[in-house]
Amino acid sequence: MGLAETIRDAGVVGAGGAGFPTHIKAQSKAKIVLANGAECEPLLRVDRLMMEHYPEKVVAGLSAMVNAVGAREGVLCVKKKYTEAIEALTGAIKDKSNIRLYPLDNYYPAGDEQQIVYEVTGQVVPTGGIPLDVGAVVCNVSTLINITEAMEGRPVTDKYLTVGGEVERPVTLRVPIGTPYGALIAAAGGPDTLERHTLIIGGPATGTLCRDADETVTKTTGGILVFPSDHPLIRQKTDSGDMDLKLTKAACSQCTLCTDMCPRNALGLGVEPHKAMRAAFMGQGSLLTDANGVFSCCDCGLCTYYACNFGLKPSRMMVRMKDALIKGGMKPEKRVKTRVTPDFVKVPTGRLMARMGITGYDVDTAFFDRGLPIGSVRIPLKMHIGAPSVPVVKEGDMVQRGQLIAEIPEGALGARIHASIAGRVSSVTDTHIGIKGEAS
Repeated sequence: MGLAETIRDAGVVGAGGAGFPTHIKAQSKAKIVLANGAECEPLLRVDRLMMEHYPEKVVAGLSAMVNAVGAREGVLCVKKKYTEAIEALTGAIKDKSNIRLYPLDNYYPAGDEQQIVYEVTGQVVPTGGIPLDVGAVVCNVSTLINITEAMEGRPVTDKYLTVGGEVERPVTLRVPIGTPYGALIAAAGGPDTLERHTLIIGGPATGTLCRDADETVTKTTGGILVFPSDHPLIRQKTDSGDMDLKLTKAACSQCTLCTDMCPRNALGLGVEPHKAMRAAFMGQGSLLTDANGVFSCCDCGLCTYYACNFGLKPSRMMVRMKDALIKGGMKPEKRVKTRVTPDFVKVPTGRLMARMGITGYDVDTAFFDRGLPIGSVRIPLKMHIGAPSVPVVKEGDMVQRGQLIAEIPEGALGARIHASIAGRVSSVTDTHIGIKGEAS
């Protein structure tokens, strides 16, 4: 069995991003494979701890991908400040002539896929493109661990994630996929209810807001951060619709700092948030000048959380415009627009955290890798890019941990799903499969 088929059978998807099915990457041909261990977002500790505790698995997964795609080398991209991870990885690659370390500075967004490709290769992934367009494949280090475990016969059933923010015991731990957020908040000594708190699922910059502790962990969940609902960051991340537009009309001075500080614009991709703001408050789409750049916005939030001195939300405006362009049938052209000047916008992570008001939450976490006992799970059928998975079990069935419970639709892009705990299938719907544990 080839690596791509092994990965497909195990249900491996990108663990650090949107969940692109990894078996598709393993079927490609590339010159270089990059292991993304930058852990771009502040406050999260997953990738750092994975590299410290499981360096051999990271390297084994990287080696397998290098061989599968016919690459000349694999590169471990790690921030210089992760000294323990670098030490562990250095030992793991001592006999690997085609794998090397690439140290990254501590800036935001160092872990952006396109930023890493440029840092290591000097090539820019064009608007509307993917790293493969310049001969590169990028995999998160947690994804590489899942690849190694797939080769050992273990499908993806668990997720490592960080629970932080307003909790007594910030922790990075392993939990079954489908675990409710509330159980993790309780394990970290967080608030009993979310009456006065709001969750950020993911990192503080690119994560999404959630006020429902019954929502569950997916294959891509990297963090659960608990914040007071009146924290300035929560207000900034709240999509206020008409109010955002009114504030844009009243306060945007067209200073262009949001564009000047945009990391994707610095890569020559023509991302110009100030023009999106101007087009919005003037009600004239033509003021975008070149709408193609909107497609290269990665919603890193730097323009909103760091650049804008008026507290406006250029990143939200870019997201709205991208959605509108897609709904209107527009597709991006693959091209690089202008010259590259990336060093100018390497914002130190510490400065970004200070501007976001989250420095006090930046603490090392305990590491709990024995797994959290969970009585029941609700596993989403859509945890990846592509079509939702199709259940192959029915309510009342008994399942074992690791058993296949949902399949990729025929002819579609997708990922397999496996039971994360042993027990009885308690529900099967269009959106999820519920399992009640044997001991519950």
